[in-house]
Amino acid sequence: MVLFRRLLGEVLRSQRMRQGRTLREVSADARVSLGYISEIERGQKEASSELLASICSALDVPLSEILSEVSDAVALEEAAVAIRLEDAGLRSRRLEPGAAKRSRSGDVVASAA
Repeated sequence: MVLFRRLLGEVLRSQRMRQGRTLREVSADARVSLGYISEIERGQKEASSELLASICSALDVPLSEILSEVSDAVALEEAAVAIRLEDAGLRSRRLEPGAAKRSRSGDVVASAA
């Protein structure tokens, strides 16, 4: 099962790490407790829209960019699950054009819509 909160946390952590910032720095800038941001990054807590906007502002990244990255990650996970089920003979379904597909090597890859 694809968990949105886990993927959101991974995207937020990745963005923070790319910037070389600590949880403490983002926490102070977002005015959100360090522990709560940590739980969001680990996928243990759901972020409200207001909280997410505050974190995005602290990271100086548009909310739309974060949500786009999460959407891409969800699509890849859904495709991987579908492929595993198909390989196990539990599901026979063609992927829609533009959906993530399996390459010849067996890796899950995304194709542009």
